[in-house]
Amino acid sequence: MKAFRLDELEVERAANQGAYLQFLRERNMSVGLYALDAGALDPQQPHAQDEVYFVVSGRAAITVGEETTQVARGSVVYVPAGAPHRFHHISEDLKVLVVFSPPEG
Repeated sequence: MKAFRLDELEVERAANQGAYLQFLRERNMSVGLYALDAGALDPQQPHAQDEVYFVVSGRAAITVGEETTQVARGSVVYVPAGAPHRFHHISEDLKVLVVFSPPEG
C-alpha cells in the first residue's frame, strides 16, 4: 500500500516551486497534484494519456475541446487523450488531483 496526505503533498509541491507534483507512478497510471492560483493562466497542452481531474478545492471553468463547464470542490472531469483542455477564469485558488492512464511521460 501507498498512502498520501494532501497537506504534505501540497508542501512538497510548493517547495519545488511548480504547479504540478507527480507523487505516484505505476505501470498503468500516474497521479499528481496540480495547483493554480486565482487569476493564473493554465499553460497545459494536450496530453497523450487519458486524464481524470478531481477538484480538491477552488473554483474555475474548464474547457475540453468545445465544451466548457464550471468546476469546484468535488467536481470530476474526464479528458480524453489528445483533447485540448485548459482551466480558466480561476476565481479561487485551485487544487486538483490528476490521474493519467497510462502514466504521463
